Amino acid sequence: MTTVLIIPALNPNKKLISLIDKLIGMGFERIVLVDDGSDDEYNEIFEEAYEYGCNIVYHDKNEGKGKAIKAGLKKAVRLYGKNNVFLTLDADGQHLPADVKKVAEVCMANPDKLVLGTRNFKEKNEPWKSKIGNKITSVYFKFETGVKCKDTQTGLRGIPEGLVDLALSAKGERYEYEMNFLVEAAKKTELVYVDISTVYEDNNKGSHFNPIKDSYRIYEKPIKYTSIAFFSSVADYVLFCVMLYYFRNMGVRGVVLATFLSRIASGGFNFSLNRKICFDSTNSAGSDATRYLELFVGQMCASAILVILLSTIGIKKQIGKIIVDTMLFFVSYKIQKEWVFNAKDKKQKVNRINALSTSTVKNGNIKVGNIQDRIYKTKMYK
Repeated sequence: MTTVLIIPALNPNKKLISLIDKLIGMGFERIVLVDDGSDDEYNEIFEEAYEYGCNIVYHDKNEGKGKAIKAGLKKAVRLYGKNNVFLTLDADGQHLPADVKKVAEVCMANPDKLVLGTRNFKEKNEPWKSKIGNKITSVYFKFETGVKCKDTQTGLRGIPEGLVDLALSAKGERYEYEMNFLVEAAKKTELVYVDISTVYEDNNKGSHFNPIKDSYRIYEKPIKYTSIAFFSSVADYVLFCVMLYYFRNMGVRGVVLATFLSRIASGGFNFSLNRKICFDSTNSAGSDATRYLELFVGQMCASAILVILLSTIGIKKQIGKIIVDTMLFFVSYKIQKEWVFNAKDKKQKVNRINALSTSTVKNGNIKVGNIQDRIYKTKMYK
């Protein structure tokens, strides 16, 4: 077992060559570099990396960091076998060679765990958008997994053999992939943290992270869940008002009936949208509806009981209702995600590593077959 480095790159500068040179000097001879659709002006960088001995995967267009990591990992497994540690790192100079070596050594000592190179975010040179982003993702990660991780966005990760299939099948093609994989990995194995240097070149201008688009991709599910919950509440209120007017001559019975019918209608609305839009369930509608109904009834009972209990210690019912329903909002999200729309008998489909897959050579229609390893005697870009 040895360490295989995987480096996704988009429009890298000369610092990538310097990094590769130093890594090779440290003994890292197995390097897979992914050209994720870089502009033509960067051809020289990849050509030089190839001359250094890097195995290169080419994408005709930018596919995203997640897809680049998967492509690099698939190539690495095909070339060197699965019984290795696969270490991903960024191409923008954020990871020092000494830190790469440190993480690799910890990986060898923990062959069944996910190893993360963890930065210190208390340093003054950290860009504000990185500081805020890291704090938000850490809170989100803790909520999703129950595991504390102060650097969920690190690109320096040691993937053991046991997590290769998960890394290849995790959802996402861009920056959301790293969070999706990390969340799933935390449920299967222990995370090991290795302190590394915090490096931001030119205030992190080399990053291709889009704060709006990529943040939405990372938090897509909770954003959809919150939006659907909001519109469901609006629907519940509007329907309640309409029915209350319709049953205006029925007194208390009218209020109870309006409340019940509006809640049932808004609950069905919420169920349908969450099932298809938020959690993308593939289970039968009947089984999902049964579990959702159990949660629905249980949540209503829990809300009433907890509000009453809070009132016994002096908290007004109106305030208690806000506290309890806010808490249940987050609890409901977890239950819907992990149980209601996630049948226990549903098997996760793992993408099969295709040994006969092909990689597209940049600037042409030539396909480089992966059936056997090749030694290229001509330059790729000519």
